[in-house]
Amino acid sequence: MAVDEVEDIAVDGLRWLTGTARETPGGGLAWPARPSEDAVEPMLYNGTAGIIPVLLEAWRHFGDDAYADTALRAARDLAARVDDLDDDSLYFGRTGLALVLRSVHDSLGDTAAGEAADRALRLVRSRFDGTRWGELFELMGGNAGIGLGALLCGDPDLAVLAVEPYLRTAERTANGVHWPHRPDTDSRLHHVSHGTLGIALALARVGGATGRGDLLDLALSAAADVVARDSAGPDGFLAPHSTPQFLPDLIDPVSYGWCHGPSGDAQLFRTLRDITADPAWTALADRCWHTVTHSGLPGRLRPGFWDNNGRCCGTAGVLALACDRIAEQRDAFDFADVLVADLTARAIRDGAGARWSNVDFRSTPGDLEPQPGWAGGNAGIVRELLRYVRLARGGDPGYAFTWPDQPPVSPPA
Repeated sequence: MAVDEVEDIAVDGLRWLTGTARETPGGGLAWPARPSEDAVEPMLYNGTAGIIPVLLEAWRHFGDDAYADTALRAARDLAARVDDLDDDSLYFGRTGLALVLRSVHDSLGDTAAGEAADRALRLVRSRFDGTRWGELFELMGGNAGIGLGALLCGDPDLAVLAVEPYLRTAERTANGVHWPHRPDTDSRLHHVSHGTLGIALALARVGGATGRGDLLDLALSAAADVVARDSAGPDGFLAPHSTPQFLPDLIDPVSYGWCHGPSGDAQLFRTLRDITADPAWTALADRCWHTVTHSGLPGRLRPGFWDNNGRCCGTAGVLALACDRIAEQRDAFDFADVLVADLTARAIRDGAGARWSNVDFRSTPGDLEPQPGWAGGNAGIVRELLRYVRLARGGDPGYAFTWPDQPPVSPPA
């Protein structure tokens, strides 16, 4: 469809998104995870912190200061919540707030946001027990994400503190290493969100930035473990969700999105490509893309196959990688066009704007309530649609906000 039409849907998505905000004391704005809920949610995953990046994106894309003003009001509420959280992680807790507040300071010059970001990281550091911050021990909810967030906030010492425990807790496998994502399971998850490759991504980024070769070596060993689990070579790449399968009655053994599939795996391989300059990682990223583009997504091929439009486990997350490849490798727009056409066709549009409903095939009715946030809602989808529009017009392939587990694009070879 025409690029202008895609941009119009993104604008409608932003209108619905801002319309679901709640006024908070002190002139702030905040969002619930779902519009039907009363309580607002600060976290990066599906709350206010994950919405601010798309507001910054819209401000830069359109040059409309109304989006910057909305981001500042949201940051005001976020700063007020830094001291009250029980979770310190990147996606579910205080580190995510720190990263977004630091970005608001850097982009919009808001000193209060910068001071709140510093306070948040001081609290994160104070709550470290010497090995971990809580039950989860991976990227979304544990040490790896805290390390990535701290690094992007300009605190490499905290980043190293967060990832060093992986050196002494790694479990040796036949082909490398892995870790339990939580202490109460025998399953070992393999992909970016909760598994080995997410930990490898943090080890590589922190090790590369701080000159810690031992951290980078451990990242390479972790990647080797998952590469050895591939079942789709030599052209493709597809590793199982976990070994043994975690929650087999609820979770498919293979997936294709960012969380547990080759769309996310490729982001780790892109990271290792940039840090090591080894072309083997480019080849693995290419194999991931081959599998994604031959999987049948975004079609709904069977119940549960591809029921998510969002950034976390759905179509928008695949679009992020498609646009990375367009920017870096001059890939054709063909598959990105398919993804965008599917997202635009599935948008619910009315006088309130545009939003997207995901599907739970196990429920009746299966259509889920649209969400404003990053993981499964408007913030994650609109951010990728705006970037697609810029690329289609020959514009900047980067983002206003660097997502911690998606490396910036490199210039084409």
